[in-house]
Amino acid sequence: MHKNSSGSMKEKSSSSSISSTSHEVMDGSDIMELVENEKVFSNFVDHKFQELDIDCDGKLSVQELQPAVNDIGAALGLPAQGTSPHSDHIYAEVLNEFTHGTQEKISKTEFKEVLSDFLLGMAAGLKRDPVIILRIDGEDLHEFVKSPTFEPEMLSIYSEIELPDGSLKDYIIKAFQKLTVDQGMPPATDPWVTSNILEPALESLGNALQQPVSQETFLAEFKRAAENVVQLLKEQPTIVAHSQNTFDGSGIRRLLSNKFELDKSLCILYNADTGFCFKGCTRDRNGKISKEYLGVALDSLAASAGLPPLGAVDQMDDIMNEAIKMFDAGDSKTVKEDEFKKLLTEILGSIMLQLEGNPVSVSINSVVHEPIASSSTLLQPPSP
Repeated sequence: MHKNSSGSMKEKSSSSSISSTSHEVMDGSDIMELVENEKVFSNFVDHKFQELDIDCDGKLSVQELQPAVNDIGAALGLPAQGTSPHSDHIYAEVLNEFTHGTQEKISKTEFKEVLSDFLLGMAAGLKRDPVIILRIDGEDLHEFVKSPTFEPEMLSIYSEIELPDGSLKDYIIKAFQKLTVDQGMPPATDPWVTSNILEPALESLGNALQQPVSQETFLAEFKRAAENVVQLLKEQPTIVAHSQNTFDGSGIRRLLSNKFELDKSLCILYNADTGFCFKGCTRDRNGKISKEYLGVALDSLAASAGLPPLGAVDQMDDIMNEAIKMFDAGDSKTVKEDEFKKLLTEILGSIMLQLEGNPVSVSINSVVHEPIASSSTLLQPPSP
């Protein structure tokens, strides 16, 4: 989840997918503008470096870097360190980018280079997949409940729920979990939404939840519960980060059909003096490259091919890893540079064909628990 660490454009939506909900669109343009303005970015780095350099020795220690690492994590939408092994691994990788895994302290120049890379990466990601920050205040849900489509849509949802021994309350909770921001409902599986919106809305139904489950009781009590949710959202508007993307292979096709761009993308991975430059890659004494690095190389090409980074989307991970396994088969464990590039191209082609036949659509809705403006201090300007 991207939080509001970039500049954004405030507007009222006219799109049917997010109805009339007030929202902000984050496309990374302000981040790009900051980094590309050398004078402004240098002043920004000077301020951040001075802020972090507690002992004023002109270097940043691992301990002094931690606030910057935490801010980058917050800007990327990660939970706080210590709450998830997966996110902790990403935090460790962020720190490693600064210290290269060995340095105890880094200079301002090194800090500036790595920070620039992170910010440009964030900007590119937001440009490719803009994130919309929605303020859900019950208005859209109220319109949905009053609309003529409410009853048929809820009966359709009811028919999809499979809870053989479920109570009426279980059915209603499951139905709320199937609603989306399109209907004006924040993600009901979020713990904050559950405890502050959903549970209070259901408590007010009292003994009505003890009724036997049927279409009639479900529809009547769900409507009452939804009306309670509307009131609670009016009192406690919920901020949700919404992004939507469809991976249909078109980005890969564009890349593969443009030989110049493809060669350029492949050459970015390669340096005539040091060999492939993606992280951790080495050659053996015969100058060959292990096929174990195919995944790392594919991840490095992801943005150019219109693909998400490995680890970002489970469905895409399955497709990408399966393609890698298919071309990693065989007796040879190491290959020459040209063969390595050929394998990468074939992997991309395999992924493209699969996505063209079965596109993967991803919609992510995440509750932003902190006030938007304070979710990360990474891009906050210096105090005057």
